[in-house]
Amino acid sequence: MPCSSFSTGGDNGGDNSGKKSDGSSLRNFKLNESTFLASLMPKKEIAADRFIDAHPTYDGRGALIAIFDSGVDPAADGLQITSDGKPKILDVIDCTGSGDVDTSKVVKADADGCISGASGASLVINTSWKNPSGEWHVGYKLVYELFTETLTSRLKKERKKKWDEKNQEDIARAVKQLNDFDKQHIKVDDAKLKRVREDLQNRLDLLRRLSESYDDKGPAIDAVVWHDGEVWRVALDTQSLEDDPDCGKLANFVPLTNYRIERKHGVFSKLDACTFVVNVYNDGNVLSVVTDCSPHATHVAGIASAFHPKEPSLNGVAPGAQLISCKIGDSRLGSMETGTGLTRALIAAVEHKCDLINMSYGEATLLPDYGRFIDLVNEAVNKHRLIFVSSAGNSGPGLSTVGAPGGTASSIIGVGAYVSPAMAAGAHCVVEPPSEGLEYTWSSRGPTADGDLGVCISAPGGAVAPVPTWTLQRRMLMNGTSMASPSACGGIALLISAMKAEGIAVSPYSVRKALENTSVPIGDLPEDKLSTGQGLMQVDKAFEYIQKCQNIPCVWYQININQSGKTNPSSRGIYLREPSACRQSTEWTVQVSPKFHEDASNFEELIPFEECIELQSTGETIVKVPDYLLLTHNGRTFNVVVDPSNLCDGLHYYEVYGIDCKAPWRGPLFRIPITITKAKAVTNQPPQVSFSNMLFQPGHIERRYIEVPHGASWAEATMKTSGFDTARRFYLDAVQMCPLQRPLKWESVATFPSPASKSFAFRVVSGQTLELVIAQFWSSGIGSHDTASVDFEVAFHGIKVNQEVILDGSEAPVRLDAETLLGSEELVPVAILNKIKVPYRPIDSKISALSTDRDKLPSGKQILALTLTYKIKLEDGAKVKPQIPLLNNRIYDTKFESQFFMISDSNKRVYSCGDVYPSSSNLPKGEYNLQLYLRHDNVQILEKMRHLVLFIERNLEEKDVIRLSFFSQPDGPLMGNGSFKSSMLFPGIKEGLYLGPPPKEKLPKNSPLGSVLVGAISYGKLSLADQGESKNPEKHPAACSITYIVPPNKVDEDKGKGSSLSSKKAVSDRIKEEVRDAKIKVLGSLKQETDEERVEWKELSALLKSEYPKHTPLLAKILEGLVSRSNIKDKIQHDEEVIDAANDVIDSIDCEELAKFFALKNDPEDEEAENIKKKFESARDQLAEALYQKGLALAEIESLKLADLTWCILSKDVDKFLALEAGTGGARKDVDNEQSTDDGSHPDSFEENFQELRKWVDVKSPKYGILLVTRERRSQRLGTALKVLCDIIQDDAEPAKKKFYELKLSLLDEIGWTHLATYERQWMLVRFPPSLPLF
Repeated sequence: MPCSSFSTGGDNGGDNSGKKSDGSSLRNFKLNESTFLASLMPKKEIAADRFIDAHPTYDGRGALIAIFDSGVDPAADGLQITSDGKPKILDVIDCTGSGDVDTSKVVKADADGCISGASGASLVINTSWKNPSGEWHVGYKLVYELFTETLTSRLKKERKKKWDEKNQEDIARAVKQLNDFDKQHIKVDDAKLKRVREDLQNRLDLLRRLSESYDDKGPAIDAVVWHDGEVWRVALDTQSLEDDPDCGKLANFVPLTNYRIERKHGVFSKLDACTFVVNVYNDGNVLSVVTDCSPHATHVAGIASAFHPKEPSLNGVAPGAQLISCKIGDSRLGSMETGTGLTRALIAAVEHKCDLINMSYGEATLLPDYGRFIDLVNEAVNKHRLIFVSSAGNSGPGLSTVGAPGGTASSIIGVGAYVSPAMAAGAHCVVEPPSEGLEYTWSSRGPTADGDLGVCISAPGGAVAPVPTWTLQRRMLMNGTSMASPSACGGIALLISAMKAEGIAVSPYSVRKALENTSVPIGDLPEDKLSTGQGLMQVDKAFEYIQKCQNIPCVWYQININQSGKTNPSSRGIYLREPSACRQSTEWTVQVSPKFHEDASNFEELIPFEECIELQSTGETIVKVPDYLLLTHNGRTFNVVVDPSNLCDGLHYYEVYGIDCKAPWRGPLFRIPITITKAKAVTNQPPQVSFSNMLFQPGHIERRYIEVPHGASWAEATMKTSGFDTARRFYLDAVQMCPLQRPLKWESVATFPSPASKSFAFRVVSGQTLELVIAQFWSSGIGSHDTASVDFEVAFHGIKVNQEVILDGSEAPVRLDAETLLGSEELVPVAILNKIKVPYRPIDSKISALSTDRDKLPSGKQILALTLTYKIKLEDGAKVKPQIPLLNNRIYDTKFESQFFMISDSNKRVYSCGDVYPSSSNLPKGEYNLQLYLRHDNVQILEKMRHLVLFIERNLEEKDVIRLSFFSQPDGPLMGNGSFKSSMLFPGIKEGLYLGPPPKEKLPKNSPLGSVLVGAISYGKLSLADQGESKNPEKHPAACSITYIVPPNKVDEDKGKGSSLSSKKAVSDRIKEEVRDAKIKVLGSLKQETDEERVEWKELSALLKSEYPKHTPLLAKILEGLVSRSNIKDKIQHDEEVIDAANDVIDSIDCEELAKFFALKNDPEDEEAENIKKKFESARDQLAEALYQKGLALAEIESLKLADLTWCILSKDVDKFLALEAGTGGARKDVDNEQSTDDGSHPDSFEENFQELRKWVDVKSPKYGILLVTRERRSQRLGTALKVLCDIIQDDAEPAKKKFYELKLSLLDEIGWTHLATYERQWMLVRFPPSLPLF
């Protein structure tokens, strides 16, 4: 995720050196307008201003920076040109695919120059557009999918306002019509008038109801792609975004091409003010519409290189540098980065021959310097000489909180966030700025889990910089290590600009060494380096260093360290954190390996390389090293002895570094960080520790290290503050490190408006060192001269249980042995099962090669994709979350490239999508496809994943959550006695208890084999918890997971029993029936797509009908075949065939006998009676279906003839008019005169059929309701028809049916509610997209 915030305040944690040369320790200063503007875009702190003043042409010119972020807006202020007039942004790429549009559908224009767009709209082509092939690729996109949540929210408010105005007009019109009717008809007794009034009332009710259910999914924009003979061109139709019908037309669009060719962009509409660019891939079959997914990237790009010729003080650090924008934040996921985005971004950076990469994104990781993305970064840095700069993270102030990749990868320059007094006064507008610069409180700290420093350097971590145009402002304040990284990156761009100008070879190795060896330390203590790295970078000093070293080989010194006697794991530093490691001396073997770039010459660089290195230690009594080392190209090892046994409790930091004996001015060639956290043992009983009278000023940090007592599983802490006037804000961190896990971190922000006490509870791991960090926020209390005093007390608790709790599905309980090792604890076990996880295997898998346009690695390897399809069925609506145990929760620390899933229904509507961090989404009842998309260049890895198991986790409803019972006896669950509620535990005494399985009647129904119920179990009582929290084990800090394996369903005792009726029949009769049924089955399986197939079906149906003329199931199957037929040429003839087939079904059923049967009550215990009931129910359903299909056919014939009649009148075709008039006969009169068979005149076949259907079924049900809608529509009661239809749609539990919504649209058009019709058309593309979106 992005490493920044949009707040107007900041955090700090650190100190400054007080040296004036760093431009930060300005005491007793007052801002003027010039210094105020300069403080908004800090450059003085890193000496960038001095450097450009001394070298005006070394302002980034010649440097190309790739911005790996959320997408840069090329129209943002200051991002159009460089200081020397060149284009600022050379390319804008969406690397995630979130803006991809499927344009594989190809159409040709008709004689009028129109094409059919992918959304269904008719589009007019501009005749001046060149298209030699005449082929137009079409696609569409729901525009909200391209916008940020903030922009979408703003547009929804604006659109809802306009929609409400139109809806209110129609409501006012409906109210007037109803009032006019009531004035004309004071007393309404006539049935016809009642129906008319009901129709008017329904119209009014519908308008109000539809207003309440309004949910704007946004308009769709049509996209057209074509090749003009030279390049691919793109035009968009954005009429749906405009109020003016003449605006946004496709033909008026100025065609765009891939951004890198012409560097042009578009804007969707004046209302959204959102900039976009386009790129075409895969021979026109994929269009990428690129928008940003947050203002973050534009802000970052502005810090690095914005150029404001009229406001130079607001320039970015390197105004002469050029950029490419690589969007790695996926709009479908908010702005989360994806593996696909990261890989494509690296491909683009290498392809464009970038000098620098800035990445202000990152996540926590369980393995430092590991993963596929890290491997690709290493290749880019070592082989292609890219300099990679990244944010360290915003998870401080605790140690070991640096994120990946910036804080954990050796080949990346990780940057911490610094705030100067000028920034505090100007950008943050604090009353009284700090006297010295310091690290923001939230800036992540090192070391990494393997001991590396984590933070390389620091740079200003806040700025007022450009933001996208859709924000409706030019710039805004953001702070975070996200801002520190581009500040450093801009500074490095100045160095590259200078190096290129002076002919100095650019190498990430030499640049990094110059930065680290010339930075100004922040803070006076050795351990401050864990917060700030080597200090605040200084551009001018770094360039001087580079100039002096330009003839020295470009070498990076790789460090690998192993503890003597152990081969694994190797590390990059020495990190003694746990108590056992701090009690005795340890010996370590250090391997130093010089690394040259891949193109280094064997004879000119590798063989001659030899350096005499003096080894030095910053703590000679604690860390002992040899004096000298002769280093050659093949590397060298030496030993280090660390003896922390005599150190006092707390944090200690040392370094071993190597100095070139012949050129000591070069400074350390390599550094080995050594971090020791000596923990305080807790010896008193009960186990607790107190820290009294800790004094805090703004930005001050206190760290305490505690050896968590064995047996502790949670801690309860109390913080008491005193001695201050204005409010104080504190950051609290409790951090523990466990092997192959992300740091176990509890954090809280505690605000004290006045002196008070607060309590907290958090999980701990026994026997491990706990770092407790209390930091006063850097700007909290500024302006007040009072020192805050804090007393902090931590009490440890724990109940140890003998095993992980897994219930195996049997009736047997699980025995648990509970004990406490610390002090007396109240044993109050609570367990719930509140989720079910159902496993699925894919039903289909497909491996395909991806396009070479953007999915071919710099090494030449082609990336492949594996698409797995899973079928998921939900018996009821539920909140579900897909889980892939192998892949989830790892972006950077994984050797797999990427994953993405989409859940869609049978209509191809996408309900949910996600990647490594899946979230829960609500799905209605029904069947779904889940498609999982995996990418890698190794086909063998993908082959191994063809049968990947995926779990669907579903939350149980509150009423279905299972609370488990505890017992003191093994037979308690069966006998129902011996319930266990609570007990007091004392050290050294174990207590046994039994956890009973869930009652079988409470298990979720229809749980597939392999399903598991999961939940939580807790044992101890929290002294701080209220009654509600104590009943929910998930809220206990020491809660553990609990699993119940769902057993197989019970055997159906009736399964396999034969029907008593069939068993009484003779064998010959049974054979005849089975042969007949087999023939009918064959008839049902025949396709009718071609003329030959239809003839074959017709012949077989006629043959079977002659054999079994009164067999209702056969006649029903013939009717079904006719109804399912598509591509009908003569609809009237087809409808007449349907009516004949329906009459055959109706005539084959004895309706009197059927009515008599349903008038009687049946004994459900009588098996024979139940079988007879099923037979009659089947006959009733077949009769109802026949009546229903007959009614639809009658109505369609009538409608078609009336349409022809209207056409004849308009075209003055008298002969055909007279023929059709005779053909429509009384039916037309019935519609006109609202008459039916009730008044004895003009028999109405439709009405007679409808009344017959009403006898047998509920005509308002989803299955038959369309006929009721048709009936109301015939009578021009359109409001009632629409109401009935809306009720049917609402009550239908099945997936959305397109025919229902198409009918709804036609009714809205007929009524004249255009705003509602437009709204429904937008929803049609959501509910019934023509295809699934691209991954």
